[in-house]
Amino acid sequence: MAAAITDTTPYLARDRDLHNRALLRGWLYVVLLVLFALVLVGGATRLTESGLAITEWQPIHGVIPPLNDAEWQQEFQRYQQIPQYAELNNGMSIEAFKTIFWWEWVHRILARSVGVVFALPLVFFWATRRIEPGLGPKLVGILLLGGLQGAIGWWMVASGLVERVSVSQYRLATHLTLAALIFTATMVVARGLAPHSEPAAGRSTQRLAGFLVLLALVQIYLGGLVAGLDAGLSYNTWPLMDGKLIPGDLLLLEPAWRNFFENPKTVQFVHRLGAYTVFAVALWHMIATRRRLPGSTHARRATLLFLLVLLQAAVGIGTLLMHVPLHMALTHQGVALVLLGFAAAHWRGTKGAYPLPHEIAVRS
Repeated sequence: MAAAITDTTPYLARDRDLHNRALLRGWLYVVLLVLFALVLVGGATRLTESGLAITEWQPIHGVIPPLNDAEWQQEFQRYQQIPQYAELNNGMSIEAFKTIFWWEWVHRILARSVGVVFALPLVFFWATRRIEPGLGPKLVGILLLGGLQGAIGWWMVASGLVERVSVSQYRLATHLTLAALIFTATMVVARGLAPHSEPAAGRSTQRLAGFLVLLALVQIYLGGLVAGLDAGLSYNTWPLMDGKLIPGDLLLLEPAWRNFFENPKTVQFVHRLGAYTVFAVALWHMIATRRRLPGSTHARRATLLFLLVLLQAAVGIGTLLMHVPLHMALTHQGVALVLLGFAAAHWRGTKGAYPLPHEIAVRS
């Protein structure tokens, strides 16, 4: 009888590990959904010029919006003290102010919600011993990145409160890229906890899949610079830019490096080059993976990833040609995040799932 119980022990341990992983994975997918909504609302906040509507950072009290006319007037008076109001919105009505206020307030509420949705279940899973060895540092690292993101968000807003009428494009791009990095890390962990139907791919396939994730992150950073400089509102033609494949005056500013961050023409051109690079690498990755691993899940994912790149390219070109309407710009940002998330999941998929705890115990 004792031998029979011993024989079933590995199966019970495996079932327990898989059950715990399913719970953790479901939680992380919820986190990803909230992060996705947060990034989209952040994009809308930027596009509607609403990011400076709330001029103070109050992590606790700031949860409560103005509740009466007197509080609305007080909030509006604070906004009237910054350069954006004086130079761009002088004479704005209280109703118009409420519109931009609500965009920024919802963005901040979602940011706080991500912290709650991540931190509280993390404490519960840790207390109930559902977090397997080696996973804790990854999850705590993501939580710390979230805390850093809150501080960077305020650092970004502060750049537009004294001397500028908008936030610094450097800080906006940093804020957006860190959000994308948190999204990527969360997806990688969730995918690592998922069952994998096939063995890991070869090292070359893994490296190229990982390089695509890096390229997508760089492209999102470049997109943040474009947004911060409103660079998408000019040179709204494709494939030519300013009538040429390679436009002039790309190095107009001195020293030359400033053009890559402060010259709207150069920033948009580099963003275009980044898109072409992602397209070329995704195409090569698809072809190479289909040759090495025909009919495999890895090959099918590489193909789908390339199709997502095609979709994103079409949306990006359409957004440019239509002079960046809100709905197209948000679609472009949303598809970028979907592409990044899928690229991260694909990269983790080429490496295989994390070893189950009971398997590590058996090997030990």
